[in-house]
Amino acid sequence: MFQGVGPMNAARDSVDHAEIERFGRLAATWWDPRGPMAPLHKLNPIRVGYIRDQVVDHFGRDAGKLDCLAGLRILDIGCGAGILSEPLTRLGATMVGVDPSEENIAAARAHAEEQELTIDYRATTAETLAAAGETFDVVLAMEVVEHVLDVDEFVSTCGSMVKPGGLMVAATLNRTLKSFALAIVGAEYILRWVPRGTHQWDKFVTPRELERAIETAGLDVIGERGVIFNPLADRWQLSSDMDVNYMLVARKGAHS
Repeated sequence: MFQGVGPMNAARDSVDHAEIERFGRLAATWWDPRGPMAPLHKLNPIRVGYIRDQVVDHFGRDAGKLDCLAGLRILDIGCGAGILSEPLTRLGATMVGVDPSEENIAAARAHAEEQELTIDYRATTAETLAAAGETFDVVLAMEVVEHVLDVDEFVSTCGSMVKPGGLMVAATLNRTLKSFALAIVGAEYILRWVPRGTHQWDKFVTPRELERAIETAGLDVIGERGVIFNPLADRWQLSSDMDVNYMLVARKGAHS
């Protein structure tokens, strides 16, 4: 699910090759709800719900319909093995999932075939798609911004692929002392929710930094929400607290 390289291309990319190799080694475990990606499985319902609600509101769809995203072409950057792409496909979206890891894409294709879902998975980069002139109604950069080498360049690339009048949705980790305590020390070393080294705190991105990058890319941020874990309910939920995890949505002008 993390941005990087697949087939090599001339365009400059924002990949961190060490990150790509590390997540590629986990390809066989992506769909194990009790494996290394267990926290992502638990987080996924809140991600899917947030994306669905933002998209149906923006495009005037009926959220009550099972195919409420029908007719919309959505890009999932850093799709991994398709944990996010699959439920959005079930909601009717025409999904394109890209990931730099051939191993991740192979796992994604195999699982989609088992589920009888049609998803356009590609082992490539956002930069390659942008260079080819690909555009989408919605571009997703979920849990990926904190893994790229150049946030501004990556966001600019994402923004260039959003169709006029379309949306970009991003989710990442805030760079605060609280996030260091919870996302690094707590999640990786104490609770062991994710493998050690999954995140680098200095690569976390503050909301203002991400907002500036998005605005520079020609989009307007129209909403943002924090995401917190409720231990009593054993689930993630939306919150006004953006100190650790947060999501935001941005709109490109109709005449951009």
